[in-house]
Amino acid sequence: MNPQTVNMFIMTNNKYFDETQLLTLKQQLLNLPDEKADLLTLAQLKDPTMSLIISIIGGGLGIDRFFIGDVGLGVAKLLTCGGLGIWAIIDFFLIMSATRDKNIRKIQEIILN
Repeated sequence: MNPQTVNMFIMTNNKYFDETQLLTLKQQLLNLPDEKADLLTLAQLKDPTMSLIISIIGGGLGIDRFFIGDVGLGVAKLLTCGGLGIWAIIDFFLIMSATRDKNIRKIQEIILN
């Protein structure tokens, strides 16, 4: 993939990834064939800030976990009312990093397939 295109992708989407993952991601994207580069634009990345807002509003019902694609954890959170509120409070601090991890897994899935 073209280095200029990689830099543009990183600059445009850096809020969706953890800063420690960006260097590795950049190296993987540089080695990516141009045919797969078009698939990157189709990846639906979740905004970590939006997941935090959803967690604050509906975290006790597991809506934040459903939003990022953790259906099993969303159901568990729904059935336990957010772990009696404790799990919901913990997720206020963890949901943004969980969202970034999901985003990097989506991109790596595109790269490796």
